[in-house]
Formats: sequence, C-alpha cells, structure tokens
Amino acid sequence: MIARALHWNSPRANKPFVAVNCAAIPETLLESELFGYKRGAFTDARTDRAGMFVEAESGTLFLDEIGDLSPQLQAKLLRVIQEHRLKPVGGNDEIEVDVRLVVATHQNLDKMVASGRFREDLYYRLNVISILLPPLRERVDDIPLLIDHFLRKYARESGQPPARIAPDTLRA
Repeated sequence: MIARALHWNSPRANKPFVAVNCAAIPETLLESELFGYKRGAFTDARTDRAGMFVEAESGTLFLDEIGDLSPQLQAKLLRVIQEHRLKPVGGNDEIEVDVRLVVATHQNLDKMVASGRFREDLYYRLNVISILLPPLRERVDDIPLLIDHFLRKYARESGQPPARIAPDTLRA
C-alpha cells in the first residue's frame, strides 16, 4: 500500500505501477520475469517477452521481498540500476529503461550486508530513502483502518455493499 501511495502521489502517477513479489517467483524464472527474454532463449520461449522493467517504463517498479534475491540476481539488478540498461535473457541488444524502484523486505538488510548475504553496493543504491514500517502487531490502531479498506475494496469488486464488523469482533 505504501509503494502504491508513493507512486500515485508522484510525477510518475500516470505511468505504470508494476509489482512483483521476488519470493513468490522461482529463482529460475525471476530473471526472465524482471528483464524479459527473447524467443528461443529457453524451452517454451516461443515469443519475445518484455520484462517487468520494460512494463514499468517511466513508472514505478515495486520489488517486494528484495532480500530473497540470489547473489547472481543482485549483481544483475545492480547493473540495471547503475546503467539504466538491461539485456533480456537470450538477447544481444541492450534496452534502455527509466523506472523508479521501490523495494521492500521483512528481512534486516543491514544484517544481511554484514553477513555477506546481500551486496553492499546494491544496498546503498537501493537505500536512498528508508521507510521503516513496524509490524502490524505494533500498530494496532491501523487494524480498523485496514479492515475498512479491504471491506470496501472487495465490496466494490463484488458489487455488494461493504460488510460490517461487529464491535466485539473488532476488539478481539
């Protein structure tokens, strides 16, 4: 929600917002999802596919669970951030990209850097502005607001009036 709020309240608001959960995509597929691929790059690559960086062109790319990236993908991501260019899997030509990156993780990246599990140079490229969000158990006043948000969201999607939560249920 914070990544979306940053996007919608920025000069890039009329451009794409693309979100990817890095932990939910198998390592072998994540590179091609992020950077795209060319036809024939691997089995079942029957057509070219633009990656999420290209899909987010001029907009915002939200990488959730960035702490789960392998060292190899960390290096490739660092290069894209530095050069503003990427090479699709199986491709020869580089593509210029302009995206704002917003990243999140539940892991302590400072500790990961100290232990060598996260690249220090990538960490400093990503850690321009930090927003530390305590866990929900430490922000219990946010729970009614979040419940209301999701009840309204799913009511709109289903065409139904928003459900109501009994006060006793909310207190529990």
